[in-house]
Amino acid sequence: MDQIQEKQGYRRSNVYIDKDFQTKFILKFCGVVAVGAGVTILLLYVLSQQSTSVSFVHARVKVMTTADFILPLLIQTVLVVMAIVGVASIGVTLIVSHKIAGPLFRFKQTFKELSSGNFTNQVRLRKGDQLLEVADDFNHMITVVRGQLVEAKEQLSGIKADIEAIGEYGIEESKRKRFHELEHKVRELEKAMRFFNL
Repeated sequence: MDQIQEKQGYRRSNVYIDKDFQTKFILKFCGVVAVGAGVTILLLYVLSQQSTSVSFVHARVKVMTTADFILPLLIQTVLVVMAIVGVASIGVTLIVSHKIAGPLFRFKQTFKELSSGNFTNQVRLRKGDQLLEVADDFNHMITVVRGQLVEAKEQLSGIKADIEAIGEYGIEESKRKRFHELEHKVRELEKAMRFFNL
């Protein structure tokens, strides 16, 4: 694909591109993991209340509900698993969110360029980034608009040349005012077209 960065070994130096978006994305994902762990503890505790267990505590036999027996072990286990899964989740979500935040950052840069009249740039993404198809469509749109603007600029140049040629031959006094109005409009159009970098 033409918008993919072709340099070998190209890497973004910063995976934490859009801090606000990526932080929220990571926190939401970790929140889902924490809620899942909490629901697991609650379900196991509730479902094990109807049974009893016999255990040895400090060389004494102790009879208690299974829920009370497994709760401390369950909490410890879930906390350790949550810590491991949490670290892994942060790493995975950071990479995944980077593949979204990076392209969004590139789109924002291109939007700024377009708003300043620069139609020479396109959105360039890396292989594996999200929004590759959107970037292709967006780049196609930029190419079409740039083509239309180039054509309009050429048409305007032709009209200007015609007006200058008519002016050299002279025009009737009755049409002179209208001719000067057209010259003024062409100058205004030229001024507007200079905004665009094509």
